[in-house]
Amino acid sequence: MEMNNLMIAFGLTLFAGLSTGIGSALAFFTKRTNTRFLSIALGFSAGVMIYVSMIEIFNKAKDALSGPLGKTGGAWATAGAFFMGMFVIALIDKLIPSHENPHEMRKIEELDGKHVKDSKSDDGKLLKMGTFTALAIAIHNFPEGLATFTSALRDPSLGIAIAVAIAIHNIPEGIAVSIPVYYATGDRKRAFLLSFLSGFSEVVGAIVGYLILLPFFNDVVYGVLFAAVAGIMVFISLDELLPTAREYGEAHLAIYGLVAGMMVMAFSLLLFI
Repeated sequence: MEMNNLMIAFGLTLFAGLSTGIGSALAFFTKRTNTRFLSIALGFSAGVMIYVSMIEIFNKAKDALSGPLGKTGGAWATAGAFFMGMFVIALIDKLIPSHENPHEMRKIEELDGKHVKDSKSDDGKLLKMGTFTALAIAIHNFPEGLATFTSALRDPSLGIAIAVAIAIHNIPEGIAVSIPVYYATGDRKRAFLLSFLSGFSEVVGAIVGYLILLPFFNDVVYGVLFAAVAGIMVFISLDELLPTAREYGEAHLAIYGLVAGMMVMAFSLLLFI
């Protein structure tokens, strides 16, 4: 394993994870949510994830598994690992209460004076909500960090595409953490720090992948992991990115962003043939 690829993989994972801080910064330095932009950006991120998962990652996983397991065995193992990845991320979603789910839409306008609290009880509830949202995002980001890291480790150009897509999708999550914490405490620094740190679990995912999986990294481990990553990314796109994109803006904008993301991903992959 080349040290250069290893550093790139960790760097891309760090960039993707800490992008929650961008959402937090947007919440504090802009007056209104640019819902049209976020809708297109989230649709774009979903398009990148779906296209690269189904066209590139899935096929690379099947190629890796077909060698040691044979064509038929490799195909079955790839499909199984793909749906296993979906099951894992769905289970994580299921275990997080819906009112604390990090993908509930938030807008920067919620920081204005129209939402002043009347009691200390409200403060406590909001602080708890923000803290649990940060924890929920940290749990969600762990497999995303593993996905970014392993992809970049095997193919840096592919890792860049995945890191950018995940970074875009982390921006609204940063807003979702910052708003309730800021309401509860009135402390911008605390809200920003909690939002920033919630994305750090992606780096933890990369470190765990490095320490546990790297010593056993062979074609079978790589194929199963890559197929599971494809399943995770498709599930995230369909369950989180597209619904959130439609809530933030006009439904058609999310689809336009989706198609644009697929086209950009297709073009970038064709350049490396």
